[in-house]
Amino acid sequence: MIDLVWLVPLIPLLGFIINGLGRNTFSKSLIGFIGSGVILISFLISVAIFFALNGNPVQSHEVFLFDWISAGQLHIPLSFLVDPLSSIMLLIITGVGFLIHIYSAGYMHDDDGFGKFFSYLNLFIFFMLLLVLGSNYIVMFIGWEGVGLCSYLLIGFWFTNASYAAAAKKAFVMNRIGDLGFLIAVFLIFTTFGSVEFAKVFPQAATFMPGHPTILLITLCLFIGACGKSAQLPLFTWLPDAMAGPTPVSALIHAATMVTAGIYMIARSNVLFDLAPVIQHLIAIVGLATAFLGALIALTQTDIKKVLAYSTVSQLGYMFLGLGVGAYDGAFFHVITHAFFKALLFLGAGSVIHAMHHEQDMRHMGGLRKKLPVTFITMLIGTLAIAGLPPFSGFFSKDEILAHVYEHDKVMWAIGAFTSFLTAFYMFRMLFLTFFGNYRGTHHAAEKIHESPKSMTIPLIVLAVLSAIGGMIGIPEVLGGHHWLSHWLSPVIMHHPEAGDHGTELMLMGITVAGVVVSIFIAYARYIKQNHVPVADEAKRPALATISYHKFYIDEIYDTVIRKPLDGLSTFFYKIVDTKIIDGIVNGLGWTTNEASKGLRLVQSGNVGFYIFMMVVGIISMLLYTYLSI
Repeated sequence: MIDLVWLVPLIPLLGFIINGLGRNTFSKSLIGFIGSGVILISFLISVAIFFALNGNPVQSHEVFLFDWISAGQLHIPLSFLVDPLSSIMLLIITGVGFLIHIYSAGYMHDDDGFGKFFSYLNLFIFFMLLLVLGSNYIVMFIGWEGVGLCSYLLIGFWFTNASYAAAAKKAFVMNRIGDLGFLIAVFLIFTTFGSVEFAKVFPQAATFMPGHPTILLITLCLFIGACGKSAQLPLFTWLPDAMAGPTPVSALIHAATMVTAGIYMIARSNVLFDLAPVIQHLIAIVGLATAFLGALIALTQTDIKKVLAYSTVSQLGYMFLGLGVGAYDGAFFHVITHAFFKALLFLGAGSVIHAMHHEQDMRHMGGLRKKLPVTFITMLIGTLAIAGLPPFSGFFSKDEILAHVYEHDKVMWAIGAFTSFLTAFYMFRMLFLTFFGNYRGTHHAAEKIHESPKSMTIPLIVLAVLSAIGGMIGIPEVLGGHHWLSHWLSPVIMHHPEAGDHGTELMLMGITVAGVVVSIFIAYARYIKQNHVPVADEAKRPALATISYHKFYIDEIYDTVIRKPLDGLSTFFYKIVDTKIIDGIVNGLGWTTNEASKGLRLVQSGNVGFYIFMMVVGIISMLLYTYLSI
């Protein structure tokens, strides 16, 4: 079964081609069936591969397809690596991706670009599968660039809106910055190890001493690439703007696929990063700063999707914090649980927006739990999971990361734990503002609010179940488990940092759970008891709330420090260097030639006597030249 892994990406590619060609002729039902069906087939094959791998003691297979590039010493095959890490990613991408496709059939049913949307989704899944299956950095990079392209197409899907088109361009450009770092790293890897194949690079890298300058440079460039794709400081501002795309796109990009690519790449390259402790520490600092900043911004947002977007930024920061302290399996565990509860929350938000006729401002919601019971219950489960309350999935993965951070640095742990308290507060703030209190919209809109169709609620229910029980794959020993995921990933992740004793681990769990409960009660008191509603955009806020609401003015800072100087430089080059100097030289040569030809054409008078005279002059001149040169 493992040898058929090439079918997993191929089938979604076929779905892209079929729906792309038939988008204007097929019925929406057929397009939805094809688009969702190809992902389901890939998921079923992925499940079969997972069980085949589970019964195989080798647990790592390279499936060779054909030689792709061969130039001098550079030999790059198109081959896929099936191992514990990639097999889990296949299940996440195809499983959650299938649920998002089903949901999209209901959410996008009335959209004129229905066929185009499904073809883009299929292409996105294809490139993401290529990224995680590649057995070398070049195949991974092709998938890496492909998901960047598809994100541009999907974020700007409603491109007739200028702000949505601008958000797509922003995502594309900021990702290119990170991609350049990844590409430089690939060049360095080839020049250092003579190959880009994982199977050849990692054994050679293990012979290097920790802190080797070349390894430091390679891992730094890989980290820059991961920062762009996984929205870490300073390359994170594209991710909240990606909310411009349809809600299923937000769920696909933020939960199961694109933003986890950076974490996957670092986890895959764990041998290299273990040899670069300085870069690991940098990853931890950047991840912690991103987690804290994302949480601070989410505290005051009023757009339901923006709250979830900055929540994603914060959760990705947690994953990078785990990677930075060497807890690769903990970070990857959070990737899995995050895929469940964040896809659930985004799709739940989409169900609310669908019911509210595309209203996204929580100030105009309230009291929806009775009219949207399925959406409310499922989003409550997702909120409990992301807040980190036991026994929901987010509790196990987040506490595992924090336990390793505590052993690494107590100050980092304190900031990380406080960030988890903020997470619980702003997520329950979102839940209370949306589903509790009195309805704050118009009476006309209230009469039309109804629960979403089954094509949208069934994926919510499935994801809610996964969000509730997904943490079972990583129950720590202190709670009576054996952490199945850590053992499963052990052939790929060589280094497992030592956790503290069981007493310390229980104490840390108790502190974080108590802090989360207190944060929930504070949110309850403010938004339920006091019935507080965020003020209007133009209203005056406290200074800190204003800074948070305006996202710390980071976009404005980038605009002032980077964009405007570059615009000024480009204007200078256009008006002075290009127009005056380059065009001046080119136009000057043309003018000189033109004016000279005007004078020379007067010589062509048509007078035969004049032509004979000039011929004689020419002969005499040649004779004089010959005589003088002797």
